[in-house]
Amino acid sequence: MHDIRMIRETPEVFDAAMKLRKSDVSSREVLAIDAARRAKISEAENAKAEQNAASKEVGAAKAKGDEAEFERLRALVAEKKADVARLNDEAKAEDAKLADLLMGLPNIPYDDVPEGADEEDNVEINRWGTPRRFPFEPKEHYDLPSVQSGMDFETAAKLSGARFVLLSGAIARIHRALAQFMINTHVDENGLTEAWTPVLVNDASMYGTNQLPKFAEDSYQTTEGMWLIPTSEVTLTNIVRDVVVDEGYLPRRYTAHSQCFRSEAGSAGRDTAGMLRQHQFEKVEMVSITHPDKSEDEHKRMTRCAEKILEELLLPYRTVTLCHGDLGFGARRTHDIEVWLPGQGKYREISSVSTCGDFQARRMNARFKPEGGGKPEFVHTLNGSGLAVGRALIAVLENGQMADGSVELPVALQPYLGGKSTLDPFGTLI
Repeated sequence: MHDIRMIRETPEVFDAAMKLRKSDVSSREVLAIDAARRAKISEAENAKAEQNAASKEVGAAKAKGDEAEFERLRALVAEKKADVARLNDEAKAEDAKLADLLMGLPNIPYDDVPEGADEEDNVEINRWGTPRRFPFEPKEHYDLPSVQSGMDFETAAKLSGARFVLLSGAIARIHRALAQFMINTHVDENGLTEAWTPVLVNDASMYGTNQLPKFAEDSYQTTEGMWLIPTSEVTLTNIVRDVVVDEGYLPRRYTAHSQCFRSEAGSAGRDTAGMLRQHQFEKVEMVSITHPDKSEDEHKRMTRCAEKILEELLLPYRTVTLCHGDLGFGARRTHDIEVWLPGQGKYREISSVSTCGDFQARRMNARFKPEGGGKPEFVHTLNGSGLAVGRALIAVLENGQMADGSVELPVALQPYLGGKSTLDPFGTLI
């Protein structure tokens, strides 16, 4: 959420940012509600002062035996008391209106975010590995003979509908191995703290990480009003909601492997084949809670944490900085990491690492006490995939495929597969 003081002091900066983010809301609209709210608060304070003054005079009039003045003052006290209650209610209504408006507005991009309308305008900042040249036409993951028996879309559709998959046998084991490899790497090498969190959360948690109110249709809600998490960013970030931590507590770096659920409301017709875009999937998430002065370095650090996972798996990738038109709602800057998929002959997103500044912290009221004293300040929050497990499975299968339909698996996974290194053409690990 935005700092209303910043909008008051630099409305031109706010307006320029909203224009970049394709929002129709202007500072004039925001400040009009803010002015009405402040006016109601001022009127309530004045009425309260008049009520207090009249209250003091009531006793004096009674003592003098001035019954007429006593009754007038008592009526005035009652009138002002009613005015205070009414004005406070009106101020609260304006405050709620302002909060609702600000909650629906996207974050302000950093100055170094590239200009552009969509993903075609994203700027590449890193590239690693060389896509393998195949002596045959590479297949997509779901067409590989070694994969088909362990990746069942028809049974999943019978159980749940479209955009679900049933993994079994060796494919399920490779999928699990990838998640374990990622978590262990983040904990043992990258210094993240492993967490296991709920997948059902309340409204406040979804508001905190900006899934609500704007993106309710992208998530699943139960009949009891709980929400299935779209990523464990929601739970990990909300650990500090409504908390004031000591500065020495920062940074906090978390990782979690979880089931994730997305309705994919805006993706009709996109990536319908295979398991690239599913309603239920697994991710290993990274979340950092930092001091504002450290969030820039933390963004670079988290990006490298995700990139190194792909390097360990020997998967070619490129990293891009998203342009204004492709930037997510809550981000000030995002690095997308795209892995090479030979079956499609293109790079596809496997991780988004975003720095949000104090945008989420303001929504969550997450603050820290400066070591040198002073008022609590808002923390900065960052999040990123480290990685999307299903997409990593796709990349491993497609990049390791052989002419006979078998798949050579990365050495990094062998400790999690009992030393086995190959998926044979019949779907058996050997």
